[in-house]
This record gives sequence, structure tokens and C-alpha cells, in this order.
Amino acid sequence: MNVRQKLRLKFGAVIILAILAGLISYPRAVSKIPKLYDFFNKPKINLGLDLQGGIHLEYKADLSQVDLAKQKEAMQAMQDAVERKINAFGVAEPVIYTTKSGDEQRLIVELAGIRDINEAKKRIGEMPFLEFKEEKETAVEKIPEDELNKFNETAKKKAEDVLKKALAGEDFAKLAKENSEDPGSKEKGGEYDFIKKGMFVPEYEAVIFDKGLEDGEIYKELVKTQFGWHIIKRIEVRGEGDPAKSPEGDSGASNQEFKSAHILIAKKVQPEPKIEVTATSLTGKNLKSASVGFQNQGLTEPVIDLEFDEEGTKLFAEITKRNIGKRVAILIDGEIITNPTVNSEIPNGKAQITGSYTTQEANDLVKRLNEGALPVPIGNPINQQSVEASLGKISLEKSLKAGIIGMVLVIIFMLLFYRFLGLVASFSLLIYSALMISIFKLSGFSPWQITLTLPGIAGFVLSIGMAVDANILIFERTKEEIKKGRDILSAIEEGFKRAWTSIRDGNMSSIITAFILIEMGTGFVKGFAVTLIIGVIVSMFTAVVITRTILRFVMGKWLENKLWLIGVRK
Repeated sequence: MNVRQKLRLKFGAVIILAILAGLISYPRAVSKIPKLYDFFNKPKINLGLDLQGGIHLEYKADLSQVDLAKQKEAMQAMQDAVERKINAFGVAEPVIYTTKSGDEQRLIVELAGIRDINEAKKRIGEMPFLEFKEEKETAVEKIPEDELNKFNETAKKKAEDVLKKALAGEDFAKLAKENSEDPGSKEKGGEYDFIKKGMFVPEYEAVIFDKGLEDGEIYKELVKTQFGWHIIKRIEVRGEGDPAKSPEGDSGASNQEFKSAHILIAKKVQPEPKIEVTATSLTGKNLKSASVGFQNQGLTEPVIDLEFDEEGTKLFAEITKRNIGKRVAILIDGEIITNPTVNSEIPNGKAQITGSYTTQEANDLVKRLNEGALPVPIGNPINQQSVEASLGKISLEKSLKAGIIGMVLVIIFMLLFYRFLGLVASFSLLIYSALMISIFKLSGFSPWQITLTLPGIAGFVLSIGMAVDANILIFERTKEEIKKGRDILSAIEEGFKRAWTSIRDGNMSSIITAFILIEMGTGFVKGFAVTLIIGVIVSMFTAVVITRTILRFVMGKWLENKLWLIGVRK
């Protein structure tokens, strides 16, 4: 392949690139071809809050419980957690960032396209706060044994007296209302409606099913359970496999239900040590991930796998070491969502919560745990603003109008001063604009979607002027070389060669400045800087690659006697 053929191939690639960029940026050009129009119309520019309207919310972070050295890390974790939560609701490209006002750390949330400010606040306000708490046993004062025995002897004697009255034929319901200490059945005359077998303590159910009672019969002895002394009356049993009338182990026993009544005379026991849950240093900020797993390669019910970060691993190891055989509660917004027992020390930062979870329950719990990875509580917004869509539309129209006017003026300037060279530069400028719009649109299909704001448009318009700066440097150098006696083609090559270092240095200084704005600035300033960086890079490509390829292809000896077309006098 000779030089001319390579040049034709490059020129063809430029034309194809220009057509594709043009169709992506302005799909209406093929509106009469439905399938083609639908294809090129899919990419959309994601407009920011100031252009399409939406909600601006500002939250003050409560960092009172966070060490000063870890506050920056905590704010970043909170930003990430809020972003995950908002993305789960399908809000297109939320702008979420942190900032500092005096000594206060603040979280800014901008939701473009959202109209209901109360709904937006609700979404953010529902951000759960995840924390881990451990059991703490508090001793309670014991009852003297003689006092305890005396009370229980009196209670048992009372139960015996009530049993005698019931067996003598007195109204069972009346006796229950007067004497029973079971609040669940007392006012109903001691009666419980049908309950499935297995719901009551074994001693109680043994009387109903195994003592040969008939329906309506009162058991002739007191029944002692952990709660006290019971006087039990069987009312009715239904379901297959009555153990009282069939061999032990009848398969139908599990389907049985029984209706009964009882009178409970409660006994007094020594109070159990009071168990309280106390906060630990382990919170949602230390949770790296929560996921659903399965024991034995998926052959049993699902479990919850937890993984902590480096700090969380150390904290969790300490907590599990001192709580073996006890429970460690996991709470979201103060509500215990699971309270697993610690079986052994867990030093590697990976824990597993087992239980009778269905797959759906396990997935729901994992979702809540991951959403709760919030290091600090978030309250109500201290500042809120709503931008109307109509104002955004007006701003967008004015910005587009300003951009078009600016481009037209630049093209007129280039045509007046550089004539044919200016025409080529103008064509490159149109390609540049189409490429920029295409990048904005196609970014929606990548993890780095660009949100276009008013400052972003300003960066775009500014980069239009910078796009022709490079061409001006090249053209001026080319004109100087022609005046020195060089032919057209060699002058163009020398112009590009000698202007490149100036173009490179000038654009790199702009890119460095823009990166500083991204690092130090916030919100709209970052949007301006990002757009400017993209514009500068694309402008270098169009000036050095596209303009050069076009000039190489179209310029030749035919211009030797028509130097006025490029603004050069012999």
C-alpha cells in the first residue's frame, strides 16, 4: 500500500467517524428511516439538576461518635452507602458528594428529574444505621428462700382449693375469672379456642391427649409446669389420630387441634439475671459485604455470609472472643433484625449467620445489611431546594443558543482570516462538536456516565475556542513556512511539527488546572472541570489528527498559484 492509498484510507476513516458522530449527536437526520433512527436515538445526554429540574438536599453529618482521624473515611463511607441506596430506586445519575462548612461536615444529594421533595427526603431518611451489640448480664436481687417457699406453698394450697370447687361442680368459667393468673385466658373463663398440638407445654398437652379425658371433663389433679399449677378442662379434640384412642406414634397426631380451658395459679421463681444489649465499636462502616450462601454446597437452607474490613475484623474478633455462648445482636435503626449465638471466636473477619431462613428472607436480610453499612446516623436535611423543570428548560435553551452563536462566530472568524484553511478548520470544529455530544450520550452506557450541567456547558463552549487555538497556531506557522519558500504540502507538515510542542504544553497546563479543580472543587465546579478536560483532549485529536488528515488529502499543487485562498501574499 503506497502513501496515497494510506492517506485515502485515513480520510475515509475520518469521514466515517464524522458521519457516526453526526448521527449520534443529531439522530433526526435519519428520522425517515425508523430502524436507523431508533438505533441512533437510544443514547441520551444525562442533564444535571440545573437543566432538567430536581431536588437539592443538604445534610449535616453527626460525627460526634467518630474519631477525628477517621471522620474523612466515615464521610466517604456514608456517601457510598447513600449512593447505593439512591441507585437502588433507579434515580438516574444522582450527584452525591461531601463538603465542609466551617467545622461541620455535610452531605449533598442532588436528584435530577425528581419532583416530589417529600419522597426524596423519605428515600434518604430511610437510610438504615447498622450496629452490633453484645449481651451484658446484670445481677438482680434474689428472693430469700424461706419467703419464696412460703409464697409457693400458699399458691399451691389455693390451687388445690380451686380444684376441689371445680370438681364439685362449681362454674369453671366463674372460677377462672376470679382466680386465674393467666391474662391471656382469664377474661374468657379460662378458655382457649382450637390450638394445634405442639403449641402448649408438654405437661399441659399430656393431660389433654394421654390421660384418657373425655370432652368436657376436668382433670382430677393439679398439673405443675414452669408457670405454676394448672387446673385443666378438656373441651374438644379434632383431627385424625387421637393419641388417647389410637396407638402411640399415630401419623395423624400432628394434624390434631384441641380446645381447652384452664385456671392458672402462678408460682414465684428466683428472677433471672437481667440481660441487656450494649453498644460496641463495630458498626455498618466496618461491614465490607453481606451475601447469601448455602451450607454443604447448596444442599441445605441459605445462610448469611458477612465480611468485615481490617478494622472490623479486629473488633469482631474481640467481640466474639468475649461472647462465646452468648448472643451478638445486629440492629438496624435500633431494631434487632437478627440475634445469633456466638459458637467460637472468629478471627478472620468472616462470619456466618445460620437460621431457618427461606431464600427470599435471606436475600431481604442481606439487602438490609448492605444498605445499613452507614457509619453515622443521618437525620433530616438542614437545607433543601427544589429546581423547577421550566427554569432548567430555559437555562438549557439559553445555553444551547449561546453555544451555537459562539460556534458560528468562531467559524466566521476562521473563514475571514484563514479562508480555505479556515474552512477545513470549521469542518473539524463541527466534527469536534459532534464527537463531544456523542461522548456525553455514550457515557450513559459506561460506569462513568457524564452529567451535563450549566457549568459543564460553559466548559464545552470554552473548549470550542480552545479547539481552534491549535488550528490557529498550526496555520500561522504554515503561512510563515510558505513565505520562506516552501511548497504547500511541506509547509503544512512543518507547521504541524513546529506548532505541536506549543499545542501540547498549552493544553497540558489546562488539563492540570482542571484536575486541580476536580480535586479541590465540589459539585458544579467538578462538572465544569470534567467537561473541560474532555474538550481539551478531543480538541487536540481533531486539530492534530482530523485537520491534518483532511489537509493532506485535499491540498496540493493546485493551490500553488492561489495562495490568496489561504491568506498568503507572495
